[in-house]
Amino acid sequence: MTDTDALPAATETAAPRSHTGTGGAFDRSGFAWAVFEWARNPYYILIVIYIFAPYFAGQIIGADVRASGILDGLSPEEAQRTLNARGQTAIAAVTKGAGFVGAFTAPFLGAALDRGGRRKPVLAVFLGLIALMSWMLWYAIPGEDGLSTRTVMIALMIAYVCYTYSEVTHNSMLAVSGSQRSLPSISGLGLGLGNLAATLMMLALVMVFLLPNQIHWPFSQPLFGIDMAKFEHVRLAGPICAIWLILFSIPFFLFAEDGGTKGASWTKAFKDGANGVFTTIREAAKYLQMMKFLLARMFYADAMAALLALGAVYVSLFLGWGILEMTAYAIFGSAWGFGGGLFGGWLDTKFGPKHALIIEIIAMIAILVFQLSITRETLFFGLVDNYLVWNGLIFQTLSDLVYLGSISVLAVTATASISSSRSMLVHLAPAGRSGEFFGLYAIAGTVTVWAGPLLVEIFTKAFNSQRLGMASISALFVVGLVIMTTIKTGEPERPAGSA
Repeated sequence: MTDTDALPAATETAAPRSHTGTGGAFDRSGFAWAVFEWARNPYYILIVIYIFAPYFAGQIIGADVRASGILDGLSPEEAQRTLNARGQTAIAAVTKGAGFVGAFTAPFLGAALDRGGRRKPVLAVFLGLIALMSWMLWYAIPGEDGLSTRTVMIALMIAYVCYTYSEVTHNSMLAVSGSQRSLPSISGLGLGLGNLAATLMMLALVMVFLLPNQIHWPFSQPLFGIDMAKFEHVRLAGPICAIWLILFSIPFFLFAEDGGTKGASWTKAFKDGANGVFTTIREAAKYLQMMKFLLARMFYADAMAALLALGAVYVSLFLGWGILEMTAYAIFGSAWGFGGGLFGGWLDTKFGPKHALIIEIIAMIAILVFQLSITRETLFFGLVDNYLVWNGLIFQTLSDLVYLGSISVLAVTATASISSSRSMLVHLAPAGRSGEFFGLYAIAGTVTVWAGPLLVEIFTKAFNSQRLGMASISALFVVGLVIMTTIKTGEPERPAGSA
């Protein structure tokens, strides 16, 4: 038995391997890390936020609610409010359940990644499950012709949890993807590419299916025999995201730095990693600034996640936008999100990640309040009457156009905040423990992924109002902002009393 073998587990847990990277955002390793988000992020943008979630809430849940008979005897206005509230509640339940699972498992995965073997094979498993669940969404048909509503919800939850795991794994490789100075740019580039990919995919959906169906341009009919009446153009987003994910992950697997240790025992890594997580939590005071940051993120980032995951459902039901308007809205938001990733990297470099995050959180609070001031009848909480602006194909009223414009600020600041948050963690994390702390980062990012939707679910049900349900998110933003202002930044933290 060697001297190393004789060391107690606690010693091994306290000293995971240390790695640093070299190069910039457009060097081979840094660009390969960023390209991964070009491959994966369209799933979240199309399925979780803009395209499939509103369809699921409005059509699949709507069909179930109508078939249940609970709308019988209600006025048309009350029936519509009930349909909207039930749809929003269902989506909130999916994100709540998936977030709950991720919250109690992702930190242990992250800690194991610091100590285990090659990370790419583990990541490949998560991506395979996301692709499989995404493909299944083709069979999500209203009524009894396709998968049951429960099966679709389970598929969405599995994909959401695997997406969280893939994020932890991918983030744990950020530190080895480039030099410390280049990490904000690499992180921002990845987010920008992810939004750009989603923008291009949604433009294709509009040009190939939606516009031919609406105005017979640029083709006389939707291509490939797609039946719009059966929502095949929406359901097709699942298989498209699955193929895109598999195809464009290849450069990442070929060229990105893994950062793991070939042949290391994953069993031992998970055991030591779990000890490390519990030790880190017990000794939180030794990493006070990091823990304050993670606590702040537990509120602000998951308020943002709830806002993004439920915002598209909210606007599609509350303002009555159809699939063409929702797709145009998604394209507009994703295009601004591409700029947001680059803007976040610049803002981090200019002001530092802490002040960048404060700016971004304040902007998100302001835009949430502004969006809630808009209804089909008025704007600015009743100060301005809504009116018809033009007789075009989409976005005909002042409320429509103003709400659409507001998404530009939200897309930029939300995307930038993700980049700034990752930079903040890498800045504060002890050397060689970024995976472990990205695991804790994940739990901070998933605790209110279920608590945030739970608030929305409770308020929506209690008041039968989508608007009041969404308003509850603002409290999480404010708490996160207050905590963020107390964080002291400097050199990466070391345990109290260390040399």
